[in-house]
Amino acid sequence: MRISTLSRAIIAFTAVCALGAIVFAQNAAPAFTPPKMADGKPDFTGTFQWPTYLPGAQRGRSAATVFDSKNFAPFKPGGEAFFEPRTGDPRHDEPRDFCLPAGFPGSILSGNAMQIFQTKNYLVIVHEFQHNTRMVPLDGRPHRTGMDPMYDGDPIGHWDGDTIVIDSTNFKRWQLDDYYYTNPKEFRMHSDALHTIERLRWKSRTAISYQLTIDDPKIFTMPWSQEFEILAKPEWDKIGLFEYVCDNNRCPGGKCGKQ
Repeated sequence: MRISTLSRAIIAFTAVCALGAIVFAQNAAPAFTPPKMADGKPDFTGTFQWPTYLPGAQRGRSAATVFDSKNFAPFKPGGEAFFEPRTGDPRHDEPRDFCLPAGFPGSILSGNAMQIFQTKNYLVIVHEFQHNTRMVPLDGRPHRTGMDPMYDGDPIGHWDGDTIVIDSTNFKRWQLDDYYYTNPKEFRMHSDALHTIERLRWKSRTAISYQLTIDDPKIFTMPWSQEFEILAKPEWDKIGLFEYVCDNNRCPGGKCGKQ
């Protein structure tokens, strides 16, 4: 059987490609294996930077991370109240000057370090900003009932493969992020119907994929999500989190006059 010149060329090219694939596979870096707990679950314990932007995302002018408005779902009729301009009342425009909590998701997006401690039954997230702490049960319990609305909501967690999923409900109406430092006409508020879902997954030895879903049926027609990246900072372990003290709760805008 005769083989044409073109057929010989195709056979030779295929052989070269196959050999190249074998050499690449042999030299490729081994697949990343995340740190593990004793029970085999991924271990997120450590010191980290706050969630930061993926390439191409809209950014704010402050150190804190803000949401990219391209991800927003359409507003419901009347949902435009989500953009609530500054009023000149410091208790409204920057309630943290009065030592009020940043709330969630403001605390995790604050532009400060955080530490995560993990056990079989809990994921504990401690934020340097305001030393705010969230304790997320991982033991399968349901959301609590009969509780007053809270700044951080009521979080419960579960595993989805190697991903920790945190489901939070029962929020107070509060600010969503720090975008008002970029545009004072867009003081982004969430309603008391806010429901958030966080998904944390190791993506490399130095980074966690952090996806945050915002479900606010009083404002948006559907849930929407944005993915961020949380960078591991083991070099920060030696110093740990800095002390955070707030004592301006009697002074409008943090400016104290005669008492």
